Amino acid sequence: MKNPFGNMSNILKQAQAMQEQMARIQEQAATKTAVGTAGGGGVTVTANGAMQIVSVAIDPEVGKSGDVDMLQDLVLAATNDALRKAKDLMEQDMKAITGGMKMPGLF
Repeated sequence: MKNPFGNMSNILKQAQAMQEQMARIQEQAATKTAVGTAGGGGVTVTANGAMQIVSVAIDPEVGKSGDVDMLQDLVLAATNDALRKAKDLMEQDMKAITGGMKMPGLF
């Protein structure tokens, strides 16, 4: 007689393998970066795949105007751009594992 739980065991093994692949991708995320810009490149923000900001660069010419509100808006826009690109990058990596299936709680 065939084991009725044999198929369940295979499904659990596949789920465990997928979980291990996802953990590897998340570990590698810190090594991948995405760059966001604003103000024609006057502000550049780099984020990693772990959704951490790793650098901010502001062209000195942008600061010369003395318009703090504008500078804050540029930093905000560049940061959001970098984070969006980092998220897109990670979603592409996750699609390789999930086959494009949306997984709650993952990016």
